[in-house]
Amino acid sequence: MAIVAARDEADRIGATLGALAAAFPGIELWVADDASSDGTRDAALAAGATVIGRNRPHGKGGNVTAAATAALDGLDPDAVVLLCDGDLAETAGRLMPLAAAVEADEADLAIAAFERKAGGGLGLAKGYARWAIRRLSGVETTAPISGQRALRASTLAELLPFAPRYGMELGMTVDAARAGYRVVEIELDLAHRATGRSLAGFLHRGRQLSDFVAAYRDRSGSTRGPAGRRAGA
Repeated sequence: MAIVAARDEADRIGATLGALAAAFPGIELWVADDASSDGTRDAALAAGATVIGRNRPHGKGGNVTAAATAALDGLDPDAVVLLCDGDLAETAGRLMPLAAAVEADEADLAIAAFERKAGGGLGLAKGYARWAIRRLSGVETTAPISGQRALRASTLAELLPFAPRYGMELGMTVDAARAGYRVVEIELDLAHRATGRSLAGFLHRGRQLSDFVAAYRDRSGSTRGPAGRRAGA
């Protein structure tokens, strides 16, 4: 199963879903559509996905939580679930090593680190996320906010609900590590829609940083993982 996060990705979501379907024959596709206004929903439906969306934006964490909750209903707890972003296009087909690491019991939460860096700003938001994860859980990361992840359905269920908005990945990594799950990063040759050093790009990263700070504060001073489970239990 794959759960794809998307907002206004009509030009890429079809290619992303098509690449996943080709790489993982028979995979069940779900799209968490955060109130897109550009035809993302129709493109996803045309590609055979089940779309979970609401009439107004709720942010990535809230929307993926809603999609995951629906997708997990009746799913085998041992099934591997892929989480990814809708802008990967054809490179989504290169996520197989993440699922393979979980299936081989080499990781409980496998995260993709991008081999190639594209766009980006000054690294402040990403650096903060890396620091926050290390400070809260002791885990060292190179891709703290990568949305490309794999885990078993039972693990996913325990990590829900995700932190709001862009805090989702930071919170998920911390919660997984505190719950005793093995977090592993795997470098993959992926490409996505990068934000550059424009006004829009800096505003986007400012919103990310604000959500990272909120996720950090929500978890500061606590040694408990998701659903009240104590780290290492």
